[in-house]
Amino acid sequence: QVQLVESGGGLVQAGGSLRLACAASGGTVSRFAMGWFRQAPGKEREFVALINWSGSYTGYEDSVKGRFTISRDNAKNTVYLQMISLKPEDTAVYYCAADREGGSRWSSNYDYWGQGTQVTVSS
Repeated sequence: QVQLVESGGGLVQAGGSLRLACAASGGTVSRFAMGWFRQAPGKEREFVALINWSGSYTGYEDSVKGRFTISRDNAKNTVYLQMISLKPEDTAVYYCAADREGGSRWSSNYDYWGQGTQVTVSS
C-alpha cells in the first residue's frame, strides 16, 4: 500500500516562495503519474499540477503557470512543487496524489492521497 506524506508547507508573505515535497513509502511510485491538488476553506479541491512517470510531461492549472514547477526524483520516490511569487489566493491545504495511469486533472482518477500540508500566504 503506497503512502504519501507531504511536507514543506508553512506561512509565507505574498511574493515569497515555498517548496513542497511528497515522499512515497510502502511501494515505488516511479511508474505512477503524480499530481498536486489544493483545497481552500469553503472551496472544492482543485487541480494544481501533474507530472508523468518519467517527468517528460507536466501540466498546470492556469493561475499557477509560470509560478509553480512540479518535478520528481524517482530514485528518492519523491515529488516536488516549487512555488514562487506566492499570492494570498494560493492559501490552501496542498495534497499530493498518485495515479497508476497517465495522470489527470481530475482528482477522482488518483489512487493514493497524502494527508495534506497547509500553505498560508499573508498579504
